[in-house]
Amino acid sequence: MVGLLLRTCELTAAGALQPNILLIMADDLGIGDLGCYGNSTLRTPHIDRLAEEGVRLTQHLAAAPLCTPSRAAFLTGRHSFRSGMDASDGYRALQWNGGSGGLPENETTFARILQQQGYATGLIGKWHQGVNCESRVDHCHHPLNHGFDYFYGMPFTLVNDCHPDRPPEVDAATRAKLWRYTQMLALGMLTVAASKACGLISVSWKAVTGAAGLVFLFFASWYASFGFVRRWNCILMRNHDVTEQPMVLERTASLMLKEAVSYIERNKHGPFLLFVSLLHVHIPLVTTKEFLGESQHGLYGDNVEEMDWLVGEILNAVEENGLKNTTFTYFTSDHGGHLEARDEHSQLGGWNGIYRGGKGMGGWEGGIRVPGIFRWPGLLPAGRVIHEPTSLMDVFPTVVQLAGGQVPQDRVIDGRSLVPLLQGAAEHSEHEFLFHYCGKHLHAARWHDKDSGRLWKVHYMTPRFHPEGAGACYGQGVCPCSGEGVTQHNPPLLFELSRDPSEARPLTPGSEPLYHAVVARVGQAVEEHRETLSPVPPQFSLSNILWKPWLQPCCGIFPFCSCTQDEDHRET
Repeated sequence: MVGLLLRTCELTAAGALQPNILLIMADDLGIGDLGCYGNSTLRTPHIDRLAEEGVRLTQHLAAAPLCTPSRAAFLTGRHSFRSGMDASDGYRALQWNGGSGGLPENETTFARILQQQGYATGLIGKWHQGVNCESRVDHCHHPLNHGFDYFYGMPFTLVNDCHPDRPPEVDAATRAKLWRYTQMLALGMLTVAASKACGLISVSWKAVTGAAGLVFLFFASWYASFGFVRRWNCILMRNHDVTEQPMVLERTASLMLKEAVSYIERNKHGPFLLFVSLLHVHIPLVTTKEFLGESQHGLYGDNVEEMDWLVGEILNAVEENGLKNTTFTYFTSDHGGHLEARDEHSQLGGWNGIYRGGKGMGGWEGGIRVPGIFRWPGLLPAGRVIHEPTSLMDVFPTVVQLAGGQVPQDRVIDGRSLVPLLQGAAEHSEHEFLFHYCGKHLHAARWHDKDSGRLWKVHYMTPRFHPEGAGACYGQGVCPCSGEGVTQHNPPLLFELSRDPSEARPLTPGSEPLYHAVVARVGQAVEEHRETLSPVPPQFSLSNILWKPWLQPCCGIFPFCSCTQDEDHRET
């Protein structure tokens, strides 16, 4: 008890000194891709060293299985649907820099609170929380409007469209339909024109020309956006200014690294918050030549090993500036690996270890169980492993507490501070129940019965894999959240994760005497949870998702947006 009290006092005193806070988030990384989580064939020595020197969580959970909602929950400490940043039944992530949806201005991020506590606050890398609302320069959803005082990176996310040689990804199904309709209309117009020329039909050439004009307008209306995805979405910004449009993929990683190292050096007298939101390991898996062909797992493995090197360089910058012992460092991924990402040659998405499912699947563990590594030398025990249920939403109250701030009292905060758990003052996580959503649909809930130590998971609906018997929805991008693409379970599926973490053996009333009691207790918790929900404006509505030319970030005169940036950050 004396030891715990002393450690608590140390942490309290350290909090009064305001540690630097370094948060590193990978994109689409599977929990099974790291050596410290059991991978013996991919080389991740720098992240593994971070785990050896700190605390590793084995049951760390994303609040959503896709980029935009997961990051919204991470930034705000609350489920993304509370801010309207999740799907009702349509689009499940932001599609355009030129859309009007995004993280609402009335949401409070941890960056805003730390900024108020005197921190320098920087974001390097991916944002994917929107940019503008009503004009090209209002920047209502921009990082600088959400508590960050410096931003360098992508306001959107990497997609296949950013690579000239890759197949389309942004709303690919809609794009294919529009192209098919255009071809049909054009063929119809050619037929009408030919018939008119041959005297087979009696319509005026004026009518034919007018109809052809309408077909052209239809084509132009959608091609103005879908025909230039790379130029509109694949851009780099420094603060409010676009610096590359379109971005040069081959040098983006080195630019991000230079920015992160420079930020640490500029703010080494602290305190600072630096959120490094990596573009790795999202498709199209842009990898520098130094790492190509170096892993045992093709292009994806090469990209993972390059990501680990980038993390190592950032950690080296912390150490070289004498900040290792005064910096609270965290590493994670926004959700599980993307199982459906593949080509004719190899798998292009991550490995989720023993866990079932992947990216886009709100209930199965493989979609939401992510790495969780914390290091703070001298204040967090090195080499400690914690098996308690925790959430990415817990980072919000954790860093706010370390900075000496207070979490907002005027709204529901779903996260819980991890400080007592990380430093050993608490044996259990504060989460008795956690709720796992896919869009607005509750797919599953878990109950950690602290009295018995048993960990239960109830599934109310699960995706239907394609083809049947596969472990993912191949050919669909990601699995759907509702409709014909899911199976409703009544009675629900029940698993005991403490004995069956792979969710391979559903329990029944015949095999588990507590089946009905557990399902009833979780059902009661779900009802209590639903009482905390309230309607909010949907940020993923069709009107918010659609590309709007007057909102498109642009360097130069729209629509002739184009600029490049050399290695010394001089714009040309």
